[in-house]
Amino acid sequence: MKKIFALLAISVAFLSTAKADDRPVTFEQLPAAAQAFIAENYPADKISYATIDDDLIRPDYTVVLVSGVKIEFDNSGALEKISSKPDGVPAEIIPVQIREYVRHHYPDAAYVEYEIGRKSYEVTLSNRLELKFNRNFALIGIDD
Repeated sequence: MKKIFALLAISVAFLSTAKADDRPVTFEQLPAAAQAFIAENYPADKISYATIDDDLIRPDYTVVLVSGVKIEFDNSGALEKISSKPDGVPAEIIPVQIREYVRHHYPDAAYVEYEIGRKSYEVTLSNRLELKFNRNFALIGIDD
């Protein structure tokens, strides 16, 4: 019985990695929350391309705008990660507690990347520092 279960688990893992190809999608095929995020924060920007990582368990979406902004959404359309080297990530997207910390400690830095994890938030600043905050917005790590 254990061998059958192990074989089944290996098969499922193989199938999920074999099917995990990025395929193109249109703006209309993105989840409503992702469409709303893009429309609200980048109304004048056009989509260069959008893809779905069609994972069996949890598909996610990647959108790249003509301006160079790269945005990643989970399967429900919630923001997971945003990066923008040319112009920076808009500060309004970043939680206020993190913005206050950055404004106080690094007033001249711009946001280059913002990532939302399960238990943390991470921002990369234009001065190359990566700041990691827990869900209570307490600083828990700095990497340069």
